[in-house]
Order: sequence, then structure tokens, then C-alpha cells
Amino acid sequence: MENDFVDQVAISRSISHVPPAHFLLKIEAFSSLVENDVENYKSLEFDAGGYKWKLVVYPNGNKNENVKDHISVYLAMVDTSSLGHGWEVYVIFRLFVLDQKKDEFLILQDAMGKQRRFHGLKLEWGFDQFIPLEEFINASNGYLVGDTCVFGAEVFCLSMMKLTSASNYKHVWKIENFSKLEDRFYESEVFVAGDQKWKILLLPKGLGEAKGSHISMYLELTDSSTITGGSKIYVHFTLRIRNQLLSKHYEKKAGEWLNTSNKFGGWTNFVELNYLNKAGNGFLVNDVCIVEAEMPVLGISKAL
Repeated sequence: MENDFVDQVAISRSISHVPPAHFLLKIEAFSSLVENDVENYKSLEFDAGGYKWKLVVYPNGNKNENVKDHISVYLAMVDTSSLGHGWEVYVIFRLFVLDQKKDEFLILQDAMGKQRRFHGLKLEWGFDQFIPLEEFINASNGYLVGDTCVFGAEVFCLSMMKLTSASNYKHVWKIENFSKLEDRFYESEVFVAGDQKWKILLLPKGLGEAKGSHISMYLELTDSSTITGGSKIYVHFTLRIRNQLLSKHYEKKAGEWLNTSNKFGGWTNFVELNYLNKAGNGFLVNDVCIVEAEMPVLGISKAL
């Protein structure tokens, strides 16, 4: 279970007890790297998504980027000589550091599942200000214990499918007699986007802590049989309730990795019921609510 929050520079930070799927880097005598002003520490190579990578840690911050008082951590692509001219690899990655006292990982990644393009002139992506150095070396925080720390990485390489305006990747669901809906899940018709089948799920009176105060709404991958091996599908989607009087629609956007065991993405507290029901807001007209799902970009990660 992860708890997410997004900061103002579009970096998502989360906490998880689950270790990274692809690589762990243990650094001993970390203080000697700081004291001797070692520029960076590079890990051994590791494989992920059919390519080779290294973790690069700047104990005193990446001076080339004018970083001070922070540790910088990057994912670097290596051994690219066998790739053809003009190669490009699109990647979504997560970088980890272990809190050894709580036995949990702090995870940094680009918000909204943003992918990064690796190519011949850009072999390294990551975070200039991964964590403040003072916070990292403070023994009470658990990142540096016995002068030892542990970093990690997950790397998902994408084969991107760019969707065109001629394709039907927006689904409209018209819900009539909305005020008379019961306290249960309602499903849209199944629709196809990016060669996958989807539907919208809506709980008009909310789920869990949002029950009675919000609408809950989700996107569901209805047929995961096309996802084979260790693959996952990444979807960047928008769920929207149309304003039928003005153009100020209510919407939320998200990026999710889905697979055979995790088929849902969305929000328990999608919108407050009072806001939705307020006359003049335009979301309910003649007791009709219009819901949309829009999916501009899809990608499938390579099997690991």
C-alpha cells in the first residue's frame, strides 16, 4: 500500500514497504564519499526491460546542475553500442531509498507517470534534489545506519502507441434519472481504446470514507488476457463530468500501471455530492449526468 503526494515541481513521492522490482544498491562508508568530495558513485550494471542501466548517486549533489545541500540520484542507460542509429527508448522509472528503521522505501518518480526519452545525447534522467543531505545523514531518519545506505530502481520501457484524433478514444456515458440511482456500482458500456477493452465504474453515493459525501469513479481494464508474461499496460486517462450549461467541466487526470491483478484506476472521492447536485452548476440537467473517459496515450511495457 502506497501513500502518494505530488509537489509543485511535478515529482511524486510515495512510501512503500515493497522493495524495487529491478535493482538494489547498498553503499557502505557513505560518509567517506561526502568527506572526500567524491563527485559520484556508480552502481554495477543491471538489466531491466531488455536494456542495461546503472544508478548514479551524487553524495554532495550534482555540481553540474548547481545542486547544493542535496543528494542527486539518476538512472543512466549504458552499453548502447548495439542499438541502431537514431535509437530512442521511452521509460517510466522509480528511484528508491530505504528507511532502515521503519523498513520502508521513499520513492521518487515523475508525477502522472510521465515518460522520459533516452537517446544518444541523453543517457541519464533522475532527480537533482533527491533528498536533502541533512535529512539523509540524520540518524533518526533511518536512511543512513552504520554509515550504510540502500538505493533502488524500477524501470519500465515503453512501446508507445500515439493515438490520433481520428480514433475513438473518448467514451461518453449518458446517465438518466441520476437522483434515483441506488447505492451500488453502475457500469458504462464496454469500449475499445488502444486495442484494449475498458469501462467506467461509478458509485453514486461514494465508497469507504467518501460514502455519503462524494461520488466514486474508476476506469476498469475489462479484459486483461491480452497482457501476457510480466507485461503491464500504462494508461494516462481523464475522467470527466460534463457541464451541460457552460464549458467548465469537472475532470481529474491520472496515470496508472495496470496488469492482470490490478485492473482499476480512479478516485474514491471523485467529486463532492453537494457540488454535483447544486442547481446552476450544470452537471445535472433534467436529472441527466454525462460522464466521459478520455485516453490520449497508452503504452505497454516490455515483459521482464
